[in-house]
Amino acid sequence: MERLYWNNDWKFAETWEEAMKEAVYPENEMEDVRLPHTCKELPYHYFDEHAYQMLCGYRRHFMAPEAWQGKSVELTFEGVAHDAVVYVNGTEVKAHHCGYTAFFVEIAKYLKYGEDNVLAVRVDSRENLNIPPFGYAIDYMTFGGMYREVYVQVRNKTHLADVFVKPQIHPLQVTTEITVQNISDGITLQQEIRKKGEGAYSPLGKKPVKQTNVQTVFPVQEIRLWEPENPYLYEIRTSLWKNGEMIDARVDITGFREAGFRKDGFYLNGKKLRLRGLNRHQSYPYVGYAAPASMQIFDADILKKELGVNAVRTSHYPQSQDFIRRCDEIGLLVFTEFPGWQHIGDEEWKRQAVQNLKEMIVQYRNHPSIILWGVRINESQDDDVFYRETNRVAHELDDTRATGGVRMLKKSHLLEDVYTYNDFLHDGRHPGCNPKRKVTPDMKKPYLISEYNGHMFPTKPFDDEEHRTEHAIRHANVLNAVAQEPDIAGSFGWCMFDYNTHKDFGSGDRICYHGVMDMFRNPKLAAAVYSSQQEDTPVLELSSSMDIGEHPGGNRSGNWMITNADAVRMFKNGKLIKEYHREDSPYRALAHGPIPVNDFIGNAIAENEPMKPKQARLMGQLLNMTAYYGLNNLPAKFYLLALRLMVCYHMKPKDAVALYTRYVGDWGTTSTVYKFEAVRDGKVVKTVIKEPMQQAHLEVKVSAHNLTEGRTYDMAAVRIRALDENGNVLGFFNEPVQFEVKGVLELIGPKTICLQGGMGGTYVKTTGQAGEGILIIENAQTGKICEHFQVAREE
Repeated sequence: MERLYWNNDWKFAETWEEAMKEAVYPENEMEDVRLPHTCKELPYHYFDEHAYQMLCGYRRHFMAPEAWQGKSVELTFEGVAHDAVVYVNGTEVKAHHCGYTAFFVEIAKYLKYGEDNVLAVRVDSRENLNIPPFGYAIDYMTFGGMYREVYVQVRNKTHLADVFVKPQIHPLQVTTEITVQNISDGITLQQEIRKKGEGAYSPLGKKPVKQTNVQTVFPVQEIRLWEPENPYLYEIRTSLWKNGEMIDARVDITGFREAGFRKDGFYLNGKKLRLRGLNRHQSYPYVGYAAPASMQIFDADILKKELGVNAVRTSHYPQSQDFIRRCDEIGLLVFTEFPGWQHIGDEEWKRQAVQNLKEMIVQYRNHPSIILWGVRINESQDDDVFYRETNRVAHELDDTRATGGVRMLKKSHLLEDVYTYNDFLHDGRHPGCNPKRKVTPDMKKPYLISEYNGHMFPTKPFDDEEHRTEHAIRHANVLNAVAQEPDIAGSFGWCMFDYNTHKDFGSGDRICYHGVMDMFRNPKLAAAVYSSQQEDTPVLELSSSMDIGEHPGGNRSGNWMITNADAVRMFKNGKLIKEYHREDSPYRALAHGPIPVNDFIGNAIAENEPMKPKQARLMGQLLNMTAYYGLNNLPAKFYLLALRLMVCYHMKPKDAVALYTRYVGDWGTTSTVYKFEAVRDGKVVKTVIKEPMQQAHLEVKVSAHNLTEGRTYDMAAVRIRALDENGNVLGFFNEPVQFEVKGVLELIGPKTICLQGGMGGTYVKTTGQAGEGILIIENAQTGKICEHFQVAREE
């Protein structure tokens, strides 16, 4: 089999003309583009979403070698948003009506062999189409263009049309369902196995091919299971032979695992595992959906390695194969669903939805990371006839996975295997989640929370400190509440990062600020709540800059330490105030819950004031209580303490005020330096220092400095934060940053941005050439930074 990627040498026009489908068309005014491609690059925010809604066109010339005659020549479009019509040499050969699944086009009979051929694609990205997810308002931009890759496969007429690999661990064997195109006499099917990328293949078995649909069942030995911590992958090579000659072959990558939902939760390989995940959109600043494999991989790595989650929901549509492949490789569990958002259309619309479901399952069912199919339109009403059909189709095409359906309705009709529900009960006052019995109509079936938080408390990177803290604590509240419910399989927070949305949603600037990260994947404080639940990387974040002006009335209420350490030592001006331990967190159901900062004094009063030890201790409690609750929210025990100090030690209110100013408020005194040390196994693993900043600088994190010109262009994410000399984000550093590129790179987005909440970013991509590229990042206050890149060509 020969696979050729056709991602380069495309012509593009924002306006489709019928003449574009013809073999001869004047292309001089069309734009040269490479795939993945967005039909319209957009500003970061404040743009009209109609800008990308268009009927546009793509054209590409190619030579069809004489050697292709008599072969199958199949084109694969991995993603075209949202309605596509494909023409070869002026003849329509395929129409496809889903922007989120791949489609395949057999073009052999339309080719002129040994001559120039023209491929044209009519792309409709308008949102008035009668296909999912369209028909009503949608809380995300749908963008447009040929935003995933295109390739052609040249094979024998007799070839493997589909292979569904179903590894089993009880018993240890591989069952495979195979579809063979154009069968003939004397064909034998052979299967082999090896650990991914290692050594020679070992034979599994052979079987004669007598009909189009073939099933094989072969035992295997010495297999290691696919698990989140050790996601072992295997290659299954399936080949067709005739007269001693291999006529076709393909390799499918899989993992041996047993994943299932039970009434008391989710189980992987017989062990109960609480799903702790986030929802992800597939969008990026400026280019919408159009990002290459490296960016898809980067997002998966962020979820697993930076945010520390074990699962992701691909809201609200199937996402890039590159993203899911990376989930396979790193052990990130996936809940994926067919396209839609609340609206259910007419019968034609529903037929298309079922077709989308079929395509999703057939295209993604070999991924071991996928554990659940979403077969309801997200947050839609009950429609029993429709959803009986989607469940039937899902089980018919894949009998190894459960179905779920995301709803916002309690006690709705449960036709799926798992009741998946968006639980937005928590509003800062109500509990973190509903118990299962209040939501599902069938306690014998599994239950999973598919969204929480999100619109209940939108949070911008530049919001004030108390707002950002509340955002983080709300995520902790829900995670802790879910962890206390033994029969909830897990939860997916809304959401991984901020995203562009329609004018009907978000903050009016076309951004939905629901993420635990900003659009460039810079972490907000809430991100630390998730990253602190993993053990590999030390985490210590303070919710406060420790500046009294960030708190109404100067009260230091609601300061938190978010950490995965055993203990945190707090120092004030070099003196130990208190050592906190993980047991001090009120979030007892979490492995590492946020710990409140409730002591700003320590032994300072006893050491510096002429007081008896008990008097100093009581006064410390009184002042810390004032700092934590503020004067307007003091608990009753405060007044009892105050009365006791007045009666027993003849203290006056003005004495307490003076002591508060000296030991807590810091008004008018020398600047205070706070130091926090995270301790694990007796060793300091991370230190955070809070003091008045003296020198700002830009921290630049680049996803990769070595880029590859391979089947298409490569791209690097550049994340930028303004920090003080101690590495703290300067949340009000909203200054302009300029970009300049040199060499074999191209900048994506504007040449000047303003940081928001002290954070921002940009992207660079390769231009088709190998060599060196430089990104120059400059700010008047922090100076110039040069990031060097090497671009290589893939052999």
